[in-house]
Amino acid sequence: MTRPTEIIVVPHTHWDREWYEPFQRFRLRLVALLDEVFDRMEGDPRQRFTLDGQLAAVDDYLEVRPERREQVVALVRAGRLAVGPWQILLDEFLCSGENIVRNLERGLARSAGLGGAMPVGYLPDMFGHIAQMPQILAGAGLAHACLFRGVPERVHTRAFAWQAPDGTAVRTEYMPGGYGNAAGLMDDAALVNRRATDLADRLGRWRPAGDDTPVLAMYGADHAAPAPEAPDLLAAAGVDGTRLRLGTLAEYFATQPADVDGLPVVTGELRSHARANILPGVISVRGHLKQAMGQAERRVERYAEPLAALAHDASVQRFLDMAWTRLIDASCHDSVTGCGCDETAEQVSARLAEADQLGRAVCDLVGARRAAEVPRDGYLVFNPTPAPRTALVRLDVELPADAGVALADADGRTVAAQVLDRDRTLLADDVLPAAGLPAVLARVHGRELYGQEITAWSVSTADATLTFEVARHGDPAFDVEDVRLALAAAGRHERWRVRIVAAPRATVAALVDLPALGQAAVRPVALPPAAGPVPTPVTVTGRTVDNGLLRVEVAEDGTLRLSTPDGVGVDGVGRIVDGGDVGDSYNYAPPVADELVDKPRAVRTVVRHDGPLVAVLDVVREYRWPSGADVDAGSRAVDHEPTVVTTRVEVRSGERFVRLRVEFDNRCDDHRVRLHLPLPSPADTSYAEGQFAVVARGLSAEGGGGEVPLPTFPASGFVAAGGPDGSLAVLLTQPTEYELTDSGRELAVTLLRAIGMLSRNRHALRDEPAGPQLPTPLAQCRGVRTVELAVLPFNGAWHEAGVLAATEAYRHEPLAFPGTAEPTVPLPAPAVGLAVDGPGVALTSVRDRDGRTEVRLVAQTPTDTTAVIDAPGLRGAWRADLLGRPGDPLAVAADGVVRLPMRAWEIATVQLDLT
Repeated sequence: MTRPTEIIVVPHTHWDREWYEPFQRFRLRLVALLDEVFDRMEGDPRQRFTLDGQLAAVDDYLEVRPERREQVVALVRAGRLAVGPWQILLDEFLCSGENIVRNLERGLARSAGLGGAMPVGYLPDMFGHIAQMPQILAGAGLAHACLFRGVPERVHTRAFAWQAPDGTAVRTEYMPGGYGNAAGLMDDAALVNRRATDLADRLGRWRPAGDDTPVLAMYGADHAAPAPEAPDLLAAAGVDGTRLRLGTLAEYFATQPADVDGLPVVTGELRSHARANILPGVISVRGHLKQAMGQAERRVERYAEPLAALAHDASVQRFLDMAWTRLIDASCHDSVTGCGCDETAEQVSARLAEADQLGRAVCDLVGARRAAEVPRDGYLVFNPTPAPRTALVRLDVELPADAGVALADADGRTVAAQVLDRDRTLLADDVLPAAGLPAVLARVHGRELYGQEITAWSVSTADATLTFEVARHGDPAFDVEDVRLALAAAGRHERWRVRIVAAPRATVAALVDLPALGQAAVRPVALPPAAGPVPTPVTVTGRTVDNGLLRVEVAEDGTLRLSTPDGVGVDGVGRIVDGGDVGDSYNYAPPVADELVDKPRAVRTVVRHDGPLVAVLDVVREYRWPSGADVDAGSRAVDHEPTVVTTRVEVRSGERFVRLRVEFDNRCDDHRVRLHLPLPSPADTSYAEGQFAVVARGLSAEGGGGEVPLPTFPASGFVAAGGPDGSLAVLLTQPTEYELTDSGRELAVTLLRAIGMLSRNRHALRDEPAGPQLPTPLAQCRGVRTVELAVLPFNGAWHEAGVLAATEAYRHEPLAFPGTAEPTVPLPAPAVGLAVDGPGVALTSVRDRDGRTEVRLVAQTPTDTTAVIDAPGLRGAWRADLLGRPGDPLAVAADGVVRLPMRAWEIATVQLDLT
């Protein structure tokens, strides 16, 4: 490799939108920086600037300086200012694949309004890169990627072919030394020549023989502007045989070939520590943010958008747009990661809460419109999955206290049901002076009283008793003035008894047959009928639960034994291990003298529900955990806190997995809590789902870049591991950290990582600080912490054992809407919304796109497959690119379905005419 003949020096800033200071404080600095940069650019046409690949910085600036918009547009159109293609620089592992697509889609579209996006997938500071990023970039029309972290040691050239699991590859530029590899080039005018020569030599080592194209030098740093005299200093720089010139990142890539012929190939995710730290501790710090992200994304992606799209309800689109704005903003690589200051984390939490609220609002609005055809004693139940299913639904129904429970569907068939809880019927029974009656009547608002509606009332003069009867739906003719008149006519009584009696209600679990992405209705029927059939009833015997598909036994130490009819068995599932953590928000670090606590001091089991549809047991374990850690001494605290960990074990009829909810009140600092699951067979490979792929990982990670490469990895949908005697899959609702431990004999899932510093200057497992050493007391995550997951034992390969289908069912519970029509209205018939079938085919999005229904499908399988799409009224179908631009039409077969061949791991976007 030789010194390059030309170096394109790219002035830029890497802008952390929020990090060790909250958003608005960073924005003040951004405005001042860009004011200065744009003033220079207006006075000197030689100036160039690349604004970090994210349009968010432009938005944040123009909201304060709207008068600068035309100047920004002129600079972008002139090719002197490079913006986009992202809306925000995200963390790729802590948001969904769909969130990544929407981020890119929005950034490209909005950059076009400013004059055009930089045509390169710029990924400067993400903490590793997902396997499907090449396919995502190529699907959006981007032929280049440019990145720093995660590149494996075997890459020794500045460019390589980065290949997604489906075979799609993009030319990828590695920035040796990072996005600031030329940051100090012009700090001192007297040293520019020396530093330019050194830069040319360093970059030349990454330039293969025969490559005569310019090489890239990134002249910038975090939150910094280039030197004002950069054009003059660079023009005067002298390096033998090498020319240096200013350019944008877009101008640099215009000099590079777009093909990948002859380049070394790297396939899949980039999570190597060989050339830079990837700071894997961000996956598990401030776990409540990851939990909130997972919940809000599912609410918007799999409930609100499909409900609105299949109902052709455009009135809620603005709510959905606002929800996506907050989800995308929260995905920033210093936001959902939790590696910022406490104020930043609180702002991110608020954004995610708003996204979830907006999604709920859309569900409520569209669901209520659909439920207007259902009688008010019934429910409309929506299935968010693209396959028909029989699913457990929890409903609140009117049910006499001495009666059994029964529901019926639209065909009059009895629906299997189980009473879980009964509401109080006597809401108030007070004796008060007659002078207090006006205050009682003042509590009545229209016909509402205590959150319900008045159905009847009575005044008994014999015993001076006023009684209100309330229910969910009241008497439209009720008028509180009639009550006043009756009380006035009742004569004089010094004291009155006031009773408020509610109609008896119960929380019921029902097994409801649901069509694909469709709806079915149920209602209570005359009692007592014969009980509905339960295909696989759940039974509880002592501390053992069995539904015919899975047997769960609670051991004396509170762990679980799982066994299946086909011979998979494993003991010790759910062992809780608490250990010290003297690291920071970026990297875990155990104390030198750690104290691991994994044995409870006491265990008890409480049966909450005993079937036949659902059985619930609470396993209560008591521990004493060290109250903190002495970072300097490298040991845990002598004092211990009593801690009760409650694991709720839930087994449902027809499900092959056990649902777990682990809850405890965290009153300790500087520690990590993990859930350990022994495997039926030792494993040397785990399979983790996330961001449109299932990635295989081993027992170790490649190191060399300044941090100890711990084999802790992220998963979003599930993680599975095992061998010939069986495997376990852990089904997830949020991005989660896991590790194969004990030489592949156990799977450990992190429940909590509590730390007190943003970054530590001295870290046992990292060579240098990852940020400022700032206290983050809220990252200790004090208070009640709850984590939910499910465990599925299985035989065979994950892609042949129904793991994807189980994950889909676990993550997406049905949604029920109370009816509002008159009780005489019959139940509407079940209705299919949209069905998707095919081995390994996953649905990730259903949305409205300019009057068409757009679906995104992923072949989550290592073999080629065919997706089958079916929907009522399907008139036409088209392939589209990732950005929704329609392409070739697809044939609608004689049976009314679309069959789409898909290569393994392909992401496909299809638009349907369902109008």
